[in-house]
Amino acid sequence: MTTVEILFHYAAPPSESETFALSEIREVYGIRRLSFDRAARTLRVEYDATRLNAAAVSKLVRQAGLEILPDVPAVEEPVPQPAPLA
Repeated sequence: MTTVEILFHYAAPPSESETFALSEIREVYGIRRLSFDRAARTLRVEYDATRLNAAAVSKLVRQAGLEILPDVPAVEEPVPQPAPLA
C-alpha cells in the first residue's frame, strides 16, 4: 500500500447534501480518510495510490458536488539584477 494525500481548495463551504455525498466517498475502496479545514477552505483526502490516482480522487470529489478551485502555482519574485558597471 502506498498512502498519498491530495489537498483540494474549495470556493464555498459544502452544503448538507454535498457533505453527505462526500461522506459516501469514504466507502470507495482505496479512500482512507477525508479531513476538512474550514478556516483554510481545504479538503485533504488520503488514499491508496496502488488503487486510485489523483485524477480518480478529483473526479469523486467533483461528483459529490464540491466546487474545487484550480491549483495556482506560487509566483516567485524576480531577483533584482545588479546594475552594470560603467
